[in-house]
Amino acid sequence: MSTGAPLTLYNSLTRSLEEFRPIDPDLVRVYTCGPTVYNYQHIGNMRAFLFADTLGRVLRWKGYKTKHIINITDVGHLTSDADAGDDKMEKAAAREAKSIWDIAKHYTDTFKADVARLNIEPPAEWTVATDHIPQMIEFAKKIEADCYEIEGGLYFDTSTVPNYGALARAATDEGESRIDPVSGKRHPQDFAIWRKSPPGEQRQMEWDSPWGKGAPGWHLECSVMSLQHLGHPFDIHTGGIDHREIHHPNEIAQNQAFCGCSDTGARIWMHNNFLVERGGKMSKSTGEFRTLQTLVDAGVHPLAYRLMCLQAHYRSELEFSEENLLAALTRLKRMVHLVTALPGMNAADFADDPDAVPHFRGLLDEAVSDDLNTPKALSHLTGMLAHIPTSPADKLRLLEDYDAVLGLDLLTLTREDLRVRPTTATLTEADIEARLTERKEARAAKDFARSDAIRDELTAAGVEVMDGDPLGWDWRPTL
Repeated sequence: MSTGAPLTLYNSLTRSLEEFRPIDPDLVRVYTCGPTVYNYQHIGNMRAFLFADTLGRVLRWKGYKTKHIINITDVGHLTSDADAGDDKMEKAAAREAKSIWDIAKHYTDTFKADVARLNIEPPAEWTVATDHIPQMIEFAKKIEADCYEIEGGLYFDTSTVPNYGALARAATDEGESRIDPVSGKRHPQDFAIWRKSPPGEQRQMEWDSPWGKGAPGWHLECSVMSLQHLGHPFDIHTGGIDHREIHHPNEIAQNQAFCGCSDTGARIWMHNNFLVERGGKMSKSTGEFRTLQTLVDAGVHPLAYRLMCLQAHYRSELEFSEENLLAALTRLKRMVHLVTALPGMNAADFADDPDAVPHFRGLLDEAVSDDLNTPKALSHLTGMLAHIPTSPADKLRLLEDYDAVLGLDLLTLTREDLRVRPTTATLTEADIEARLTERKEARAAKDFARSDAIRDELTAAGVEVMDGDPLGWDWRPTL
């Protein structure tokens, strides 16, 4: 059961904040649209999973038991979200001259590794699309009265369900403009439930069905897996804001046809906004995109990216820039520096404030209960660490709460952990330590010109010298 302030969440379906009330008080059920594993996930993709992780952390911290599902799409997703183009997985297999199964395994493994590096808690289950083909066929049979066949396969007639597109509000959000024409479709918004393999063509992934040999449509898998693993209806469905326009409205239509009612499948639909660069939102379509490994190779710890995302509200666009990321890295280093000093402080030097723990815990609860307001929670964390009357022991106790919600691992992360060596670094750590020893000797001899020259030499090599810091130096990432 929930504790503290009432939790309010923004429901994309109603475009309003709503107090969260679980369907089952003993178990909150959450579904997150996972990756299509045809390529590495770019850092914009990972923002969606950081958001879902924050939601899950807040729910659990507030006392709810949760069941969270994230799917792995290894079939059915075409190069256009609106059922046009080639299958992304088949295209990747041809590009890399590998089997589609090897492609799926490789990119699933790298995605899960990124999840771990970002300190994202794994879901209760990873559900894989190709493990659910029989269930998809049975689901399609049940909604067949709402569908029709054309040369390309079985298509869903969106006019058969009430208020199609209410989530997207396509008329105002220009959702319909993204839908490509397909010969034989009754309405532009209609979408594939089952796609037949073209005559004379054999796909690596195809199955027999009542509508011919082929593969399921992308939208079908999420309806099937959420129903099977969470029941119908369940509490919360999350995903990126791009899913709000086509994928999620199509899920809702399938769910309504399946239950024969107006129920959308989830009570609350939540979407995080885009990560953007000055040139626009991040996308794999250009073939050039930033991954988490790109940041690590430049010398940035993954949790700096997590912090950068937490500094913006999940419903706000977040601009990615070198300046923003390095500012987050610096902020993280400062917090870690403060936290690691706490155990060695003398408790007698601090006032015993009995209200400190409930006060700062209450501020955290108030912030995250307000639609997951992580920027405000971070502000309270900074204030707590700087609050002199709060004892070191109380700060460490409070950090357990802030870490549980924000996932920055402040109680175990060290400055050594944050010293990530860039792949382009020309100096070894031994080289750096030797130069720092020379600099220390120069300063002791009051040879400040020599000291400054060594510092400038290290700076030019990408090494930042930090006088007064116990570690003495750090890498200066360039992206």
